[in-house]
Order: sequence, then structure tokens, then C-alpha cells
Amino acid sequence: MPELPEVECWGRRKAEKHCVGREVVSVHAPVDPILFKDASGQSSAAKFKRAMNGRTIDACHRRGKQMWWTMRDSEVHPLWHFGMTGAFHVYATNAERPKFLKVELTLDDGTRFGYSDPRRFGRIRLRCDPLNEPPLSDLGPDPILEPPSAAWFVERFAKRKTPLKALLLNQQFLAGVGNWIADEVCFQSKIDPHRPANELTAAEAKRVRTKLLHILNKACDWEADYEHFPNSWLFHHRWGKNESATTHDGKEIAFSVVGGRTTAWVPAVQV
Repeated sequence: MPELPEVECWGRRKAEKHCVGREVVSVHAPVDPILFKDASGQSSAAKFKRAMNGRTIDACHRRGKQMWWTMRDSEVHPLWHFGMTGAFHVYATNAERPKFLKVELTLDDGTRFGYSDPRRFGRIRLRCDPLNEPPLSDLGPDPILEPPSAAWFVERFAKRKTPLKALLLNQQFLAGVGNWIADEVCFQSKIDPHRPANELTAAEAKRVRTKLLHILNKACDWEADYEHFPNSWLFHHRWGKNESATTHDGKEIAFSVVGGRTTAWVPAVQV
């Protein structure tokens, strides 16, 4: 599932590069009662087409895993959520259209900008004031755009009995942290993901913050290209719930469920 680094690098930056300053000259958006959600909660590909066609894209923004575009001289703006399999594509002809295409914008320079979503867990909504309307208004701070202070982490951890991993996944607590990031933060912080947040020491809470910001910033620096992630990261060894999985230096990886999500952790390291 795309998390903060993927949405930033493969979503917002790609849209900014190819779409900002461009006028949408045509919109291909077949009816899809699941994908499209307008401001009133009703599904409407037609409303999306009317909101986009003939408009110029002024800016592309992101908060957590959510992304939205500012449309010039428009009362509504598109809000994109990739779900599990959503992705943007840039191409020039019908023959290059990706499979499972849900939206295609043709821009005034001839570029075709498409959105595909095989599993249809993504959502495209229209919002009049995106930052001050759900779902954006319900999100916690974005660790890249507005990283909370060490004191913020210490204070808020002290008030929460929630397991650390579950709290990191809570989008109202922090926006954009998903499953692999939460596991990586706990691993690099050397903290058991099952531990209640309010049982962490101040030093541990600060260490969580340091590792979280490091992981997210490095992932974005590397354009969310996993091949650049160091082999020492849990990321490369955590997939598939393999009972024989080990870290780069041979330590056993265990699997459990925390906050409703499969969790990979290393008992020999995380206490």
C-alpha cells in the first residue's frame, strides 16, 4: 500500500512535474460508483469531469497519504487517495494506456496523465476547502511537512495506553505512517511494537521521533526507490510472514498482529 514516501514521490512530485501550469483539455473517466466521491458523499464521475475539464492545475499538495490539487478559478478541487494499488502514469497515446485505467487527463501540451487502480480501494473526491474538510481535517500532523517536536512525542505518548505500533498507524495521531514504516521505526528504535506508548521513557519517545523522521526523509530523498534502502533495514526482510525470515545479520524476525495489522519485529533487538 502506498505510504507517505510513495505518495510524495510517485504521486505529488510526478503530478507537479507534469501537470502544474497545464490546462486539462479533455477528461476520460468512466462511471465508477466506488472510486468517485464528491463533497456530498455521492458518487459521480460526471461531476469530476466537469470540475477538471478546461481548468488549469495550479498546485499539487500532500498531507500524509492524501493528495489534492488546486484548480484555477474553480470552486472545487480533486482529492486523491491511492488506496492499496492506485498509481499515476504519464504517456502519449491510447496504446500506452495502463491496465485498470480509471481516469485519464489530456493536458494542453499533449501529455496524457492517467490514474489506474486494479483493486479500486482508492478514492477520488471533490472538496471546496480541502484542508478544512474531511478527510484532511481529521488527520494529525504530517511528519515531513510539520514534524512535531521531541516534547510533543513525549507528552502525547505519556497519555496513550495504545501499543506503540498501533499508535503510529493512527492517522489522527500522525498522518502518513503505514505498516512498513511503523515496523521500521520500531525496529530501528529497538522498541517492542506491542509496548503501550505510555510505558516508554522520554528517551525512547525521542528516539522514536528521531528514527521516524530519518526513515521518512531518507525514503523521500531516495524517491521511494526500495533498492536504495540499506540492507540493514527491516524493510528488505519483513515480507511474506516467512517463519525462517531473518535480519541482515541473522536475527530471527517474528510476526504478530498489532493494531489489526501484520507486524514484523525482532525480539532479540526490540525490548
